[in-house]
Amino acid sequence: MKDKVRVRFAPSPTGGLHIGGVRTILFNYLFAKHHHGEFILRIEDTDQTRFVEGAEEYIYNCLNWCGIKPDESSRDGGAYGPYRQSERKATYRQYAEQLVKAGHAYYAFDTAEELESKRQVIENFRYDHSSRKHLRNSLTIPHEAVESLIKEGAPHVIRIKMPEDQHISFTDMIRGDISFNSSEVDDKVLLKADGMPTYHLAVVVDDYLMKISHVFRGEEWLPSSPVHLLLWKYFGWEQEMPQWAHLPLILKPDGNGKLSKRDGERFGFPVYPINWVDAKTGKRAEGFVETGFLPEGFINMLAMLGWNDGTDQELFSMDELIEKFSLERIHKAGAKFDYEKAKWYNGEWIKRSSAQHLLPYVKQVLNHKNINTPHDDYLLKVIEMVKERCVLLTDFYDQASFFFTAPDKWDTNAVKPKWSAEKEAFFLAFADAIKDKNQLESTATESLFKELAAEKGLKVGEVMLPLRIMLVGGKFGPQVFDIVSQLGANEVVYRINNAVEVFKD
Repeated sequence: MKDKVRVRFAPSPTGGLHIGGVRTILFNYLFAKHHHGEFILRIEDTDQTRFVEGAEEYIYNCLNWCGIKPDESSRDGGAYGPYRQSERKATYRQYAEQLVKAGHAYYAFDTAEELESKRQVIENFRYDHSSRKHLRNSLTIPHEAVESLIKEGAPHVIRIKMPEDQHISFTDMIRGDISFNSSEVDDKVLLKADGMPTYHLAVVVDDYLMKISHVFRGEEWLPSSPVHLLLWKYFGWEQEMPQWAHLPLILKPDGNGKLSKRDGERFGFPVYPINWVDAKTGKRAEGFVETGFLPEGFINMLAMLGWNDGTDQELFSMDELIEKFSLERIHKAGAKFDYEKAKWYNGEWIKRSSAQHLLPYVKQVLNHKNINTPHDDYLLKVIEMVKERCVLLTDFYDQASFFFTAPDKWDTNAVKPKWSAEKEAFFLAFADAIKDKNQLESTATESLFKELAAEKGLKVGEVMLPLRIMLVGGKFGPQVFDIVSQLGANEVVYRINNAVEVFKD
């Protein structure tokens, strides 16, 4: 372990942040904080053709909701900035030219049309150790001609010169020893014609200059490792190279392949942390926030996709995750995404959260449904009464809206078949008995209700369900006399009288 742990997440602002990316952020963050290190957010905006307006803002919003604050970033500053690659453009050419001079890279002048024509006639064409001898680059063009082309401003890229038939190895912190044959890797572009670096060059240069100690990234980046390993070697930075950990994929629920951004619509669950609107199509994808997830439930769920602490414990706060996180407990195999399990985590976090903590979230849910909540004390009591019944924050509307708005529909099918004049008289008498009471204490009101039922010759079970449906509209909600107590005498009397008219019709 290096003296100072410095990790980074380097997203491209080319679209919404998928939950796979958020889990990579989380594992970076947990590892850094466990070792009292630093977490850096670096924006890799080198591909200007795919840049999406608002994507960088979205990344920061997602981190903010998750409760993850970078120690260094384009917003937070730091000693190793700038933290947007587009602002470091001049740096990359310097390093790319250094590789050319050392014989580890070369200028390639082939046009896109020329390369496409090769693909048309050569099956599985690659720009590599065998094909580069027959293409337009500084390995086949005389030195004077190359210099002339560059002076004239001829469009060109710089490619790494991959060696032939060399074994390139490293030790992954999760997967152990991994080896590649260099002949199986093509000569990747390091510097594009517009002067911007590709990911391969930028990630190595930036990790070196920012003194990154450990790199967590998805296993889909494993095939790029030989290029990155050679760049660290060619620059003479092998001793400073970070340790790498390639994380397991988050798989589709059926286990068949990596969970993609398109799978949300297909399977009917969110794959983005927050609502994402595609700038090109205008298509909206609902996020975990809008679906009704607490950040605590979301983070807990993500942490358990490919990691556990070796015990049966499933619920972890962020502080507990930081304390217990270890590389040894990250799985090598992919983790199936289970939306029902994700909801379970969220429901458990709703249950263990205080009403005060839930208050702003529930207010937002109810206000979104045009329910104006009264003073906070009233709403806090309601939250406490119904939170055990909620899996998503949006459930608070279904489980609690009747506390604020009298029902205008009732489950009459559950009442009418057994409704009678005797029951009507009983409920009118009960309403009359409580109408002048300033406060309806739950236990005392229940006793009054039962005594009155006995006087009228009715079984309590016969009138308890109708009372609930009168107050709520259906067969749900917390203990019925807790509802009575919360609503108060005037509201309970009003609802009973309304429902009686409907039930006798």
